Amino acid sequence: MNEHRYPAADVAAIERVIRERRDIRQFAEGALPEGLLGRLIEAAHRAPSVGYMQPWRFVRIVTAPTREALWRIVDVERLVTAASLPTRAAAFLKLKIDGIREAAEVLVVALMPDREAHIFGRRTMPEMDLASTACAIQNMWLLARAEGVGLGWVSFFDPEAVSDLLEMPAGSRPIAILCLGPVAEFPPQPVLESKGWGSRLPLDEVLFEDRWRAGAGGTPTAY
Repeated sequence: MNEHRYPAADVAAIERVIRERRDIRQFAEGALPEGLLGRLIEAAHRAPSVGYMQPWRFVRIVTAPTREALWRIVDVERLVTAASLPTRAAAFLKLKIDGIREAAEVLVVALMPDREAHIFGRRTMPEMDLASTACAIQNMWLLARAEGVGLGWVSFFDPEAVSDLLEMPAGSRPIAILCLGPVAEFPPQPVLESKGWGSRLPLDEVLFEDRWRAGAGGTPTAY
């Protein structure tokens, strides 16, 4: 008997929200429920962070001109990415990669400046600031899904262009554009899987014991 274990129904709910989380690009009309945005950001802010540095910063996009300028930065990168794909440019261009214009809320997530001052846990692995912020986004993502709200992580953008647009301080770094809002449905499987871009790897291809298993975890397919 483990006195620290949550009730079975709670454990099942956690497993369900992990399993049913989706990266959303299609949004329905309407606003987020009252108070939910604040709860989502609070969930993100409760994420673990290496050395307790809490490197995440959030910029809420509130005006239409700024949202449109952000979308244009994303669209430029969409076209550049398509031109870079060796075999699937046409298929990529058919994908909807963002919901910036349609989402109820748009947030830009950035790493704070002066992160080099935080040495605890980062001396040999400075990228842990990024890992910590990804944990914050995942917290937000899971709560959004539990609340029946869609969240999409957009990574198609030039970080310098976004920094300039939002007048970020030197040393900060935008890493994500998050689109949030009501949805008509949650896809039964990830969109890129349903579109044939890939499939979830079996666990025996990602789990090894003691040593990296020869022949496993090889180079991914180039697109």
